Amino acid sequence: MPTSAVLRRALLALAVVALALWTALTTQPRLGLDLRGGTRIVLETQDTPELRADAEATDRALEVLRKRVDGLGVAEPSLARAGENRIVVELPGLRDPREAAEVIGRTAQLTVHAVTGTAAAPDGRPAADGTRTLPDPDGGGLLTLAAPALTGDGVKSADAVLDTTGGRGWTVDLAFRDGAAADWARLTGEAACAPAGDPARRVAIVLDDRIVSAPAVQTGVTCGAGIAGGSTQITGGFSAEEARDLAALVEGGALPLPVTTVEQSTVGPTLGAEAIRASALAAVIGLACTGVFVIAVYRLLGLLATVALLLYGLISYAAVVALGATLTLPGLAGFVLAVGIAVDANVLVFERAREEYAALGRSAAVHDPRRPLAAAFGKAWSAVADSNVTTLLAAGLLFVFATGPVKGFGVTLAIGVLASMVTAMVITRLLADAALALPAVRRRPALTGMAGLGRLRTRLARRAPRLMVHRRRWFTVSTALLLVALAGIGVRGVQLGVEFTGGRDVQYAATRPVDADTARAAVAAAGFPDAVVQTTGDGGRDVTVRVGETDDSAQSRVTEALTEAVGPVTVERDDLVGPSLGGELRTHALLALGLAVAAQLAYLSVRFRWTYAAAAVAAMVQDVLLVVGLFAWLGKPVDSVFLAALLTVVGYSVNDSVVVLDRLRELRRTGARLPLADLADRAVAQTLPRTVNTGMGALFVLAALAVLGGDTLTDFSVALLAGVVLGMASTVFTALPLTVTLESRAPAPTRPAKPRAANPTGAVV
Repeated sequence: MPTSAVLRRALLALAVVALALWTALTTQPRLGLDLRGGTRIVLETQDTPELRADAEATDRALEVLRKRVDGLGVAEPSLARAGENRIVVELPGLRDPREAAEVIGRTAQLTVHAVTGTAAAPDGRPAADGTRTLPDPDGGGLLTLAAPALTGDGVKSADAVLDTTGGRGWTVDLAFRDGAAADWARLTGEAACAPAGDPARRVAIVLDDRIVSAPAVQTGVTCGAGIAGGSTQITGGFSAEEARDLAALVEGGALPLPVTTVEQSTVGPTLGAEAIRASALAAVIGLACTGVFVIAVYRLLGLLATVALLLYGLISYAAVVALGATLTLPGLAGFVLAVGIAVDANVLVFERAREEYAALGRSAAVHDPRRPLAAAFGKAWSAVADSNVTTLLAAGLLFVFATGPVKGFGVTLAIGVLASMVTAMVITRLLADAALALPAVRRRPALTGMAGLGRLRTRLARRAPRLMVHRRRWFTVSTALLLVALAGIGVRGVQLGVEFTGGRDVQYAATRPVDADTARAAVAAAGFPDAVVQTTGDGGRDVTVRVGETDDSAQSRVTEALTEAVGPVTVERDDLVGPSLGGELRTHALLALGLAVAAQLAYLSVRFRWTYAAAAVAAMVQDVLLVVGLFAWLGKPVDSVFLAALLTVVGYSVNDSVVVLDRLRELRRTGARLPLADLADRAVAQTLPRTVNTGMGALFVLAALAVLGGDTLTDFSVALLAGVVLGMASTVFTALPLTVTLESRAPAPTRPAKPRAANPTGAVV
């Protein structure tokens, strides 16, 4: 390689690593609510006869909600519009969703009325002239109110204040704008003209059809002059929390549209802290196992690849925090999983380097071991690019169609894939070039890891597998497995999670082990006999209760019933999804899977012949159905985290197939006059070490996640473990046999051969 090219690569690598290190040390990660704890509420604005719930009206509602949330005193709240008529509210640290929903979801129309007298019965709706009758908050009677003299639009500010001098406890101080201040003075001036004790001397402050305060004007107020200064107090025996909530409602103003809660999720801070520790430990263990394995197989090159993997972790983490991406629990899983995927590009290059070393000849390779490595990087680039693009397609679909925390998985997976290409193709290459230039390394060719083909490749070279001869056998086995999976889907059924059906899923943490039957009986006694109750976690201390859509009061009944039956419990996670949103998410999931298949087919059709593309996609669809069937037989829930795993399986399965098909295409271009079935067998023999070694890297990480990742990530890891194993098998036993069959029925146009020799190992010269 020219010196100038090496220098450019070195400067680029140094700049990237230095920037990543600086970013990682100076920028705090933005943690999602599932990691730091808090409440996430998705509100949907509703049409009214006067106003349509379009983007403009929803933006106005969002600004009102923002003022209310600011009044709650939540640190670093986040509000954003999603689509035309949805608002996502994230409240870190707030663990009681009832408090948030009560304040931010109310219409909160504030009005001030003159009291004209009392009544014997309520009138229901306001009369044509605006008068109405509402219960008196200071007694058991009813007050008749005149038409509104003031609305919440005239309120300049509202503050919760503790009245320590007047003994009235917590009150809400109101300050009116200029015009409203004059109206307030006129209203109180008219009330001051009524004699003491007359209801007409009172002024009623109404919030959403309820009188929250109806104080009488003090005797010191002059008739006709009223209360000047543009301020007043709302009293009513409020607690501190009630006063703050009321102030937030009043100052925020009235919502222009009614809103309903379509999704609600609460996570305790301890659950997020445990997830971070578990994911970090899984990453360390997975990376350590992967590093030891790679070093054992590839020696010096493996050691350099391990160093590059460490730098990969630094670069990808820095990219996540620099972009301001929210790091979620599935996102952490994607970050950890990408460590396993990152080794793929290194393995592809190293296996190719072994072939080039053997093809070049021992003496020439020992003279300059950088030559076979440079050739390997050049020839492996096509397979590296194709395999990573397929994974990026899956990550992109996740980002577009997933919601909430799962969107973070798509982000971190995409960043991880891009970072792995940089570390493998730039950093690993620089380290390897520098190491192979050392005289001590040249004198010890076995140390490089390129001098031998490896045990598996040597055995395959001695006795190449004759797999394609038995294509019908593999098709029969694949069909049988598919029938078993489809039987599971049809007989057991797919257990859709709350996200896709609507309902409520609450995870409780108990102080002692819980008997599942006792918990079920308690939940049934609370009014939910059809609830799904499971015990998980350490010794069965975690209780998960899944019911249909319920309000917060019903969830409180379940909590009280469990406390009485099994002892104190705390809510660790509370997910509520409305049926309309569940149906929408279910549709999005199916659309994402369909688009994933179509996108992979389209990309592969551009890069390969349609026969190759169809075979790879067929193997991928088979893997997806087998994973879904496995979850059906196991009775595990299919939710958005499972969707993330499934789309990752899509990318990984196609990734495996692409590498083998790319080698088959290359073998055909060499002009070898062997039957296609024999070339396919040779392609398997030459790429199987890469498939196994890459799979081992992913399996180490996934096994660590399955053991340490908790209930949510355990199912995620199981799905991916199954997908990785099935992906490796389907490449050899489905994709390649189907390619040979399709090519035999629709052969490609013949091209002039370019005769080249092949050495005894089967590697291309």
